[in-house]
Amino acid sequence: MHKHDQLPIFRKGEEIYQLTSYIVDLVPEDNALLQHLRERMLTDAALLTVKVAGAVGADLYDIQMENAVLIRKAARDLLTNCTALEMYGFKDTTYLPLLRKAIEEYRLLFVDWVSGFDPWNYVWDEWGLFNPPGASRQDDF
Repeated sequence: MHKHDQLPIFRKGEEIYQLTSYIVDLVPEDNALLQHLRERMLTDAALLTVKVAGAVGADLYDIQMENAVLIRKAARDLLTNCTALEMYGFKDTTYLPLLRKAIEEYRLLFVDWVSGFDPWNYVWDEWGLFNPPGASRQDDF
């Protein structure tokens, strides 16, 4: 068993992936646009667990934050694509509120999870995005 397997955020991500799978299985095969949304939603839902595992395994602030950004984007895209399904004529919208609720629960777990990152366990990010607040390049030397 891996460290990430028992994290509440990881388990909620698994739940979201299952729920997303059930919903998108209802997408008609003859609708290319909805099929495209289906694939995007499955990918985004999968990222909610994959990137948590990557962040836990990396144990470095800059890598954790990079994964956190990708998780946030995937979750927001998943919400956006729920709306897109409705806009483009997906008829089986009954379960979309459940998915939206699960994503909100995930968001709350995410906020708590990210607050536990150690900002001083890092490798300098040459791109400048994920360096701890107040850190400078000379701190590494």
